[in-house]
Amino acid sequence: MVAEAAVEFIEDGMIVGLGTGSTACWAIQKIGERVSEGLKIKAVATSKASELLAKELKIPLVDLSDIDHVDLTIDGADEVDPDLNLIKGGGGALLREKMVATASRELIIVVDETKLVEKLGTFPLPVEVVPFGVEFTRRRIEKLGCKTSIRMRNEKDYYQTDNGNYIIDCEFGRIEDPEELNQALNMIPGVVENGLFIKLAARVLAGRKNGEIDIIKRIER
Repeated sequence: MVAEAAVEFIEDGMIVGLGTGSTACWAIQKIGERVSEGLKIKAVATSKASELLAKELKIPLVDLSDIDHVDLTIDGADEVDPDLNLIKGGGGALLREKMVATASRELIIVVDETKLVEKLGTFPLPVEVVPFGVEFTRRRIEKLGCKTSIRMRNEKDYYQTDNGNYIIDCEFGRIEDPEELNQALNMIPGVVENGLFIKLAARVLAGRKNGEIDIIKRIER
């Protein structure tokens, strides 16, 4: 419901960022419907899975390297705080998602009401790291005050992102200063990117159990 509502913000001629995950998948399917009805857009996918779905739906794709901006991106989130800071990366696409979000003139996040929190941190924070020295990087991250686990694909193999990296899921508890933590994590050698999206979302569409949709816009502070 919220994914389809977000797609209504898309206009002819836009370059659209396609998010990753279950909610974003619904948005991509709705975009595919609108494209088949005559909507003229180009899209940038944030994961191989989203790219594959877009191709199946005949949504025209462009590479981020070939453009200088994205007009509008629709994506999901694992948590959203009152300032519209986010935790993302449960689906493993946080690096590409953040690159596309940063390139976007507007980032719309679609969630259900359970993802709205007073403070980020109940959901483990994903951190994408290079495979080289992963345990060294993990120990450095733990010094920031969290418990960690390296995400697994199965009992034996580490999960690998579309970029060939690993993900360390970090349990910080309540994150009092997301901006400070974002900077501290990205200063650690071996860290590629983390799942804190600070001041990137322009608005959040949150679906309620009663069928209503709350539209929350970010207030500049």
